[in-house]
Amino acid sequence: MELLEKILELLAEKKFAAIKESLKEMNPIDIADLFSELPEEQIPVVFRLLPKEIAADVFVEMDSDMQVMLIKSFSDAELRQVFDDIFLDDTVDIIEEMPANVVKRILANTDTETRKQINEILNYPEDSAGSIMTVEFIELRPTMTIDEAFLRIRKTGVDKETIYTCYVTDSSKHLIGVVTVKDMLLTQHTFVGDIMQQNIISVNTLDDKEDVAKIFVEYGFMAVPVVDKEERLVGIITYDDAIDVISEEKEEDMQMMAAITPSDDEYLKMSVFKIWKSRIPWLLLLMISATFTGMIITSFEEKLAASVVLTAFIPMLMDTGGNSGSQASVTIIRGLSLEQIEFKDIFKVQWKELRVAFFCGITLASANFVKIILIDSLLLKTNGLYPLDTRALLIILTICLTLIVTIIAAKFIGCTLPILAQKIGFDPAVMASPFITTIVDAVSLIVYFRFAVWILNL
Repeated sequence: MELLEKILELLAEKKFAAIKESLKEMNPIDIADLFSELPEEQIPVVFRLLPKEIAADVFVEMDSDMQVMLIKSFSDAELRQVFDDIFLDDTVDIIEEMPANVVKRILANTDTETRKQINEILNYPEDSAGSIMTVEFIELRPTMTIDEAFLRIRKTGVDKETIYTCYVTDSSKHLIGVVTVKDMLLTQHTFVGDIMQQNIISVNTLDDKEDVAKIFVEYGFMAVPVVDKEERLVGIITYDDAIDVISEEKEEDMQMMAAITPSDDEYLKMSVFKIWKSRIPWLLLLMISATFTGMIITSFEEKLAASVVLTAFIPMLMDTGGNSGSQASVTIIRGLSLEQIEFKDIFKVQWKELRVAFFCGITLASANFVKIILIDSLLLKTNGLYPLDTRALLIILTICLTLIVTIIAAKFIGCTLPILAQKIGFDPAVMASPFITTIVDAVSLIVYFRFAVWILNL
C-alpha cells in the first residue's frame, strides 16, 4: 500500500524517472499486482515506464481484462515490441483469452513464422500436450563440439524458454538425446554426442496434459520434450506450464466435488447467468435423486406415527452417513489422481474401508449411546419414555445399530464409486460429496426403518 501511494504521488508530480527506478528492482508478479490497484487511466502510463526487459514478463502476469485494455492503448510498434519478448506458449495462452478483434490485431503484428507456430499450437486439442508446449528450445547436434554447443547457446539462448536443458537431434529432427549445461561445463569430452543421455522420457503432442504434469511430479524435471508421431522434436513443456495444469486440475476437481460444472473464469467476472448455468444441472439432478429419500419416509409414515421420537434422529443419521461417505470418496479420489490406486486395487480398498468403517461405527455408536442417555433424555421423556425403560433402550439400540450399518455402507459406497467411475471413463470427482451423500441418505433411511420395524415391532 505504501508503494502504491508513492507511485500515485510520483505520477501526480510527473516524476517518471523515479517511478521507473522504483519498478526496475521489483518482481514482475509484484508489479502486476501493483497494476491491479492503479487507476485504469494510469496503467498505460506506468506500463510504458517499465524497463524493456521486464515489461513482457509483467504483461504475462496481468489478468486478461487489463491485457485487453493495454493492447487497445498500444501502438502497433509497442504491441510488436511486447509480444516479441513474450515466449510463444505464453502468447498462445494470452490469445486464447482475448476477444476476436484483439487476437486479429496481435496476429497482424507478429512475423509470418511466429504466426504459423501460434496457429499450429492453437490447432492441438485443448487438453493435449501440444496445446501447452513451446517451440523455443535449444537444439544441438551430436557432432557438435562442446565449444560449438556453447556458441550456439550464446547466439540463440536469449529467445529460448530454457537453456539449462538442451535437446540433441539428428538431421531429420528426430530426438536422440538430452544434455544439460552442467554436463557440458564439467565434461572432459569433445563432442556433444559423447555425453548426451539417450534414455529419454518424452511425450507425444496428443498426450493428455494432465498425464504430462504427473511426469513432472514423479521425476522432478525442469522440462520435458514433446515429439510428434514420427518421434521428431517439435517442442518442450516447462515446469511452470505443468504447475498451471496441476492447479487447473485441482480447481476443476474441487468444483466437480461441489457439484458445479467446472469453469476457468474468475468468480467476479462471471455473469449471474453463467454461474446459474454451471450450478443448476447438478442441483436439478440432486433434487430429483433426493425425491427417493422423501418416498422412503412416506412409505414408512405409519410406522413413524407409532414412534414419533424416531423422527428426531433422522438428520443425525443422514448427516453422519453422508460425512462418512465423503471422507472415503475424497481419500480415494486423491489416491486415483496421484495414481496410488488403480482399478485392480478395488477389493483391497473395500476391505480396508470396511475395517475402518467398523471401528468408526462402533466408536460413534458408543458416543451416541452416551449422548442420548445424558443429553437427549428430555426428548425421550417428552414422548413418554425414560432412558432406562425397555422401550427407550430398544429405540437407542435401533439408532446405534443403524449408525454402525450406515457408516459401513457409506464408506463402502464412498470408496467404490470413484474407482468404478474412473474405470468407465468418468471423472472420479463427480462421485464426491453431493452425489454420494444423496445415495447414502436413502440407504440410511431404509436401514433405520427396517431396524425399527424389526426391533420395535412397529
